Amino acid sequence: MQKVQKTAKRPKVEVASYKGKRFPLWMKAFAALILTGVVVFGALLGQVLSGARDDIVGTPQVMVILGCQLHEWGPSIMLQDRLDKALEYLDEHPDMTVVVSGGQGENEPTSEAQGMADYLEEHGVSRENVILESQSHNTNQNLRWSARQLEEAGFDIREGVMIVSNGFHLTRAKMLAGRAGFENISTLSAPSSHTPTRLKMYIREPLALVKSFVFDR
Repeated sequence: MQKVQKTAKRPKVEVASYKGKRFPLWMKAFAALILTGVVVFGALLGQVLSGARDDIVGTPQVMVILGCQLHEWGPSIMLQDRLDKALEYLDEHPDMTVVVSGGQGENEPTSEAQGMADYLEEHGVSRENVILESQSHNTNQNLRWSARQLEEAGFDIREGVMIVSNGFHLTRAKMLAGRAGFENISTLSAPSSHTPTRLKMYIREPLALVKSFVFDR
């Protein structure tokens, strides 16, 4: 009779499970906050980009050109972009009433409105068709005070308006125009020829959109 040999049991080797590096709670919360901020900024930037286009509703009879930096020698590149875009449209619609809107900053030789009016007149726009709004210092004031001057001149601002500015500016401008009482709002999207300024504004404008949404009422 054969003897059955018993196999000796090997001792179990315990392997410690890898649980990964543990981060403190404050670091996880900070990372979540950063991620949320990136997502929100991306959504806001999407809104800004979506408004950067020509969007003409009906046949507007009134145009509002929003002001920008004015130098001793004339409009800044960004402002000239806006004025040249307006002139392209006015060539085919010479009877439109145009409001040029912008006050005088500390480093400007005169009001932005005056500089814009001079530029338009030099390029063939009749001065009789131009209304100067020369007191405003931000986009909200641009639109509210332009609306006021148009109403004082006998226009019904609910019948339609065309807002002219650089593309990055139009989403916020359109929102504020609605709050100012304008209806049937069209937009003309001017290019932004000065690349450093354009890049800076596409970073700044999503934040400005939040600020205007909350405070400019």
